[in-house]
Amino acid sequence: MDGIRLLKPTMEYEKDIMEFREELINANDQDSFAGCGSLKRCVTVEEWLTNLAMWENAETCPEGSVPSNTYIAVRCFDNKIVGIIDLRHHINHPVLGLWGGHMGYSVRPTERGKGYAKEMLRLNLENCRSRNIDKVMITCSSDNRASEKTILANGGVFEKEVNVDGEIIKRYWITL
Repeated sequence: MDGIRLLKPTMEYEKDIMEFREELINANDQDSFAGCGSLKRCVTVEEWLTNLAMWENAETCPEGSVPSNTYIAVRCFDNKIVGIIDLRHHINHPVLGLWGGHMGYSVRPTERGKGYAKEMLRLNLENCRSRNIDKVMITCSSDNRASEKTILANGGVFEKEVNVDGEIIKRYWITL
């Protein structure tokens, strides 16, 4: 796997963000937009960035949501976006506390299976530490073996399964 870094999305990456979005839409994968905020429904990068800025602090975060930061995972050698990951500042929320967790992530379909999700999660755990979050809940669908392996590789400890509208979700905790 080539090295990556997590960056705050900017207009500098506009073309790549839209290509990433198109790849996820074409993948027709139920979990493909996990951690991407409103990227699926936004028609422009500018709209997406405006939404992300609102979610960054409690004063502007939309009602019913929790503050969060979203990062693009950029491959160092060619500056290409390989993934997107978010970090929810807390999970004191009915959905997040039950099965949503502190973060979600998506890897570009053409870049899957290369270890990027594992590294994205590892780097985002550093963001958790800087926010003084010492225990992180991360979840995945029971049939998403790749995500489960990513969580386990980063120290995830299985807690339990929960049924969400007929889908079994596995809950894991990582203590920092």
